[in-house]
Amino acid sequence: MLISGSGTNMAALLYASRGENCPFEICLVASNNPDAGGLKLAAAEGVSTFALSHKGMDRAAHDAAMDAAIRASGAEYVALAGYMRILTPEFVGGWQGRMINIHPSLLPKYPGLHTHDRALEAGDSHGGCSVHQVTAQLDAGPLLGQTAVAVQPGDNADSLAARVLIAEHQLYARCLANLIASAESPDRLIAEVRSRAMALAQADEVTSHGMPCFGVIKGKKFAYVSNDHHGDGKVALLVKISGVDEQAQLIEADPGRYYRPAYFGDSWIGIRLDLGDTDWDAIADWLARSWRSVAPKKLTAMMDVADSF
Repeated sequence: MLISGSGTNMAALLYASRGENCPFEICLVASNNPDAGGLKLAAAEGVSTFALSHKGMDRAAHDAAMDAAIRASGAEYVALAGYMRILTPEFVGGWQGRMINIHPSLLPKYPGLHTHDRALEAGDSHGGCSVHQVTAQLDAGPLLGQTAVAVQPGDNADSLAARVLIAEHQLYARCLANLIASAESPDRLIAEVRSRAMALAQADEVTSHGMPCFGVIKGKKFAYVSNDHHGDGKVALLVKISGVDEQAQLIEADPGRYYRPAYFGDSWIGIRLDLGDTDWDAIADWLARSWRSVAPKKLTAMMDVADSF
């Protein structure tokens, strides 16, 4: 989590994480403000902290240092909670789909600052808060959830903000939990594979051995998605490789991720998709390589010519 101040939303997420069946835990609270009150709270609760003042630093260099600290902590997602820095596109891009923020308005209304003043000046019946994925464009990423908060007679920006903050504390934990749960669900993982496999030339999908299976139309199969196949408890992509030597090398290098899929032999490798850190660009590369190994030479030659332009 990234904070700049007292960290009330950070605290709400921290305490939510300790509830039964919560799918996330807080592994690091980091700040651009070494005096941020939220750092003291996190430390008192036994959570690792990191602080680096941005003063006098180039923005890109500061973002790179924050990113390095986050990755060293083992984090798989980043939640912004009152982090008062505009992030570089490079930082944001490195966490695409895995960085979220909470904003005190009903987006797309009132991105940026002074949201409650703007809602009151407009005569809105409701203020509120929104949780969204972070993109390079400020407060414009895909929405994950919203809560509307009624404007009461006599409200000013402070009184409205106080009630919206209560809603924020409820909404943020729920949206983060839903994001993580959906990202690791078999249906989501299969859909991610499907979108990449079906983008390959003349690809089709069937069900084989109870698994989604991708092949070249009227040709050989190049990928399967195994979902607890034979009760192994894994969600994995199965793709073709060069043979037993490559299979052994991959498994030796990363036995937690790669494995020999039962009943498929030495020319296939299983790649776990359910570890929470899947590199989907790498999965696309695996699919393309496997597709190329079974596609007719005429088709691969056509693709090579197309790629050369």
